[in-house]
Amino acid sequence: MSHRVSMRVAIITESFPPDVNGVAHSVLRVAELLAESGHHPLVIAPQPPRGRRGDSFAFPVVRVPAVPLPGYPSFRLGRPSHRVRDALIAHQTEVVHLASPVCLGAHGAAVAGRLGLPAVAVYQTDLPAYARAYRLGRAGEAFAWHWLRGIHNSSARTLAPSTATATGLHAQGIDNVWLWGRGVDTRRFDPARRSQEVRSALGNSALGNELLVGYVGRLATEKRVERLAGITALDGVRLVIVGAGPAEAMLRQHMPGATFLGERHGDELAAIYASLDVFVHSGPYETFGQTLQEAAASGLPVVAPAAGGPLDLVEDGVTGYLVRPADPDAFTSAVARLAADPALRAAFGAAGRRKILGRTWPVLTRELVGHYAAVLGRAKKAKVAI
Repeated sequence: MSHRVSMRVAIITESFPPDVNGVAHSVLRVAELLAESGHHPLVIAPQPPRGRRGDSFAFPVVRVPAVPLPGYPSFRLGRPSHRVRDALIAHQTEVVHLASPVCLGAHGAAVAGRLGLPAVAVYQTDLPAYARAYRLGRAGEAFAWHWLRGIHNSSARTLAPSTATATGLHAQGIDNVWLWGRGVDTRRFDPARRSQEVRSALGNSALGNELLVGYVGRLATEKRVERLAGITALDGVRLVIVGAGPAEAMLRQHMPGATFLGERHGDELAAIYASLDVFVHSGPYETFGQTLQEAAASGLPVVAPAAGGPLDLVEDGVTGYLVRPADPDAFTSAVARLAADPALRAAFGAAGRRKILGRTWPVLTRELVGHYAAVLGRAKKAKVAI
């Protein structure tokens, strides 16, 4: 991937490795690809907990003070800090990328405005939906939208990951919304990684020959993983859950028939995906749904809620099934249908893999560079006009 004009891009993110989530992963891949293609990325992120240090990176990373999120201590909120302004000036930043801005991103947006730097805000976390999920009431949801409008409308452009999300942002008074999805590593997530050894370890022995149905993601209230409990009662089916989070203890108690693997990463995770037979996702508040792409790239049929990001990622009856989001029986029925029809599973999986092949991270990062160039060009024209 190349671009004739290099840019100095500061990515201010709410989350970054060693955190394991969609925001952290997206920022890492974008920064890596920007650096590889001759740009100059800087990442500004919350300080991780003591004893958890990120790897070394091929680009500078500035950490700011952070505090644990109440009720979710593994997620840390970056606090406003002079380090943000100092880092932008030292880096000679030209354009600011606000990754899923909420707390640190709000401060970053304000600092960028004071420095006269154009900002691109990437909407990735459905904060108002989380307010509903955690029962903060209409006032909590309204405050979330008010807060987000301030951040996003101070930015030159907002990038939404899916059609449903973009429509929702427009309806809430957020302007200049463009579509920008997420990439997937189609070489890492590949059906060729399917392994009988992995399948045996997960419960599919030569004697048992169970159908393996997997969920990959955070174990948190908003993901509604408990709606998958009915799958554990299907004959010859084993539900495999990959991930960790504050709801894990409750889910283990609620679904004793499921196999919980905790967090898995890299090639090990890719082998688990490819060794499954069906992928299922229960979260009704996904703005995108990166694990759905990883599953499709791995050749799996996907069952997901007919809401948010999955509407763009799953072609109902072609690559999987979209089901009623709040109906646990709908998830169970869709999985039962696929369990009974190996040919259908194979057809859905092959179609999903074909559909995903054009959505690599290099392709999506080239699109992102185009958005940077557009807002940077607009800012330069404005300065000339002044």
